[in-house]
Amino acid sequence: MGKFFLLLLSILLLNACAQSTALIGPAITIGNTGNVLQAGYSYGSNIAIKHTTGKTPSEHITTYVEEKKEEKKIRKELAKYLKSHIENMRTKLSNKNNLN
Repeated sequence: MGKFFLLLLSILLLNACAQSTALIGPAITIGNTGNVLQAGYSYGSNIAIKHTTGKTPSEHITTYVEEKKEEKKIRKELAKYLKSHIENMRTKLSNKNNLN
C-alpha cells in the first residue's frame, strides 16, 4: 500500500518533467496504421511548424476558430444594427408621407 502512494505521489510531482503529449499523436498513428514512417513525418512536421511559427498546429486551429467566431459575432451585431436602422428610417418616411 505504501508503494502505491509513493508511486501516485511521484506521478503527481513529476508529471510535467516530460513532454509526453508531443508523442501521443505519433503513437496513435503507429497503433492505428502500423506505419512508423508516417508517424515520424507527422511528428517532424509538427516540430517544424512549432519551431517556425511558435505555435503548435492545434494552437493554429484554435486561433482560426476563435477568429471565425469573432467575425460571426461582429456580422450578427452589424446585421442587428442595420435592421434597426432600416426600421427607424421606414418609420420616419412613413410619418413624413402621412403629413403630406
